[in-house]
Amino acid sequence: MSSRGPADLAELSGIAIAVAEEAAALVLAGFRARPRVEEKAPHDLVTEFDRASEELLIARLGELTPGVPVVGEEESASRPTSAREGLVWCVDPLDGTTNFVHGHPFWCVSVGLMEDDTPVAGAVVAPALGLRWTGQRPRDAAPPGAAGEARRNGERCAVSATTSLHHAMIATGFPPVRDRAPDNNFDAFITVKRKAQAVRRCGSAAIDLCMVADGTYDAYWERRLHVWDVAAGSAIVRGAGGVITALEGGPPDYHIGHIVASNGLIHASIVALFSDRA
Repeated sequence: MSSRGPADLAELSGIAIAVAEEAAALVLAGFRARPRVEEKAPHDLVTEFDRASEELLIARLGELTPGVPVVGEEESASRPTSAREGLVWCVDPLDGTTNFVHGHPFWCVSVGLMEDDTPVAGAVVAPALGLRWTGQRPRDAAPPGAAGEARRNGERCAVSATTSLHHAMIATGFPPVRDRAPDNNFDAFITVKRKAQAVRRCGSAAIDLCMVADGTYDAYWERRLHVWDVAAGSAIVRGAGGVITALEGGPPDYHIGHIVASNGLIHASIVALFSDRA
């Protein structure tokens, strides 16, 4: 399959949600069933459901979009990813594995589509929460700041209208390896906690991004994410009218994974907090 234009993104978003629903049903069957757990690295878990979900996603996307490569967490975790031209699926078969293992409902299946290394469409399904999100970025001809499309449980959604950090609920997370600053995100957490109304840490980057898209959170930041963590959620944030940058405010590098996403209205304020830490 060759690169598709913006007019096809709704179709590709539909494919993303269809396969994400299939994989989510597979994973849900193991939820709270005490699955066998392995450690890929300290504090970084994997189960048979991660692997089975990824196998399903790769097979189904290969059937539905032949010729489009699929980058998955379990297949790619041992080697760094890099920018690619054209269309690439980036899938997280179980984002929030630690939550899943402990019976916590904040986990999901994330299926994102990158085009020329930019998130353009995706779907995130969180079956234990009864939530699913889809979206695609604005068309190329859209004016600056225009939204594409984002939906939560089939209904259109949009980013919040919060205009100050003082009234903002902001999400974050912490990497599995937390032995050094600033990568461990501890100092930044304290800085934001002093300024914002609330800070939440729920353990799934994909869900956090989607909750920026649907207006639950006003912003989200994290360090050391992977492209499969953020591809779908970033496209949905863009579709909902949100903004995504690197922590220092420049263009995001999804392979380095230091990002901040927001409703746009508080973006400059939160980036300013990271200016000497990014």
